[in-house]
Amino acid sequence: QVQFVESGGGLVQPGGSLRLSCAASGFTFSSSAMTWYRQAPGKEREFVAAITSAGGITNYADSVKGRFTISRDNAKRTVYLQMNSLKPEDTAVYYCRATQWNGGDYWGQGTQVTVSS
Repeated sequence: QVQFVESGGGLVQPGGSLRLSCAASGFTFSSSAMTWYRQAPGKEREFVAAITSAGGITNYADSVKGRFTISRDNAKRTVYLQMNSLKPEDTAVYYCRATQWNGGDYWGQGTQVTVSS
């Protein structure tokens, strides 16, 4: 049974930082690429950042490049998203996603991030 536990979201002031975590179970985490997406109210879900299964390659949306860092710990079956210099436009529900070469495609339940003074 595939399960995700997402944590680390919350309310933060502009310019602040948060670290999201997504702990996975029920599938082969170490062979899965991991991606963070986000969805703001009234908007479509959008790509934020991705990391390959071994962690050697990362990719970011232009809107977060230089401010967010994706990383993973395969021993802990967890992917992270360090978010710095947060802006109000970063407010959204953040989701983690696992994708596998054999077609496996799993989504987390989401965690709310609100950037507001």
